[in-house]
Amino acid sequence: MSKQLKADLALLLVTIVWGSTFVITKNALEDIPTYNFLTIRFILAFVVSSLIFFNNIKNLNKKTIFLGSIIGIVLFAGYAFQTVGLLYTTASKSGFITGFSVVLVPVFSAILLKKIPNTSTIIGVLLAILGLGFMTLNTNLSLNIGDFYTLICAFAFAFHIILVGKYTSQVDSIALAVIQIGIVGMLSLIFSLSTENFIIPKSLDIWIAIFITGVLATSGAYIIQNTMQRFTSPTHTALIYTAEPVFSAIFAYILLNEVMTTKAILGSILILTGMIVSEIKFNKS
Repeated sequence: MSKQLKADLALLLVTIVWGSTFVITKNALEDIPTYNFLTIRFILAFVVSSLIFFNNIKNLNKKTIFLGSIIGIVLFAGYAFQTVGLLYTTASKSGFITGFSVVLVPVFSAILLKKIPNTSTIIGVLLAILGLGFMTLNTNLSLNIGDFYTLICAFAFAFHIILVGKYTSQVDSIALAVIQIGIVGMLSLIFSLSTENFIIPKSLDIWIAIFITGVLATSGAYIIQNTMQRFTSPTHTALIYTAEPVFSAIFAYILLNEVMTTKAILGSILILTGMIVSEIKFNKS
């Protein structure tokens, strides 16, 4: 098994974790403000990551702190614009526009990193974006200010993947991830204190949701991404992440008995097919 395939499988595991936590995150956000939740989630992840990977953190240098801070700001921008966008647009359109980052990543990779995606990857991207459309879009395709904010979010998430791919091999990848997580937690706290009534939750269910999303879906996920992206391309990473709504739908079916529509099933098949096709190496002869 090649290093790239191992990296892609590790990133697929991250996507499965994100998909599985969608239900508990959605439930938690009914009782706690968004940035409040993100603050506790990312600060918990930062503390846990720092303790587990103390040897990586104790040798921090200025370059790692600087790059981690920049990437963390970009990652937070993705969360922030997505959250604001949801105030003015539907969850379905938000999901599709956010997933549009899978198209932006190969474009930016070609322009900024001089990495031209191969034929199989291009086909995979096209299948994935078509699948996202089937899964998320309805008949209302009109655009509003919320869609514009969400498009900025898609650009931010695309740049996050690009920046991680560019810099993770230049510094300690684990330390780079921990700094990112800390920056998102700090910025979330600033936004929460300035726009929300910040609370310390008392519900055990919310703390369980925070623990799972903080430790597994944040600390574990972003450390895996930063470690594995040195062995795969940013475009492959973005393509794999398009499967998040597929796994969200699967876990919603298992946990909440939510039935997938025919369109959603077709969209899921297209996304997963796109991921498989992207792993195929077509002969040039």
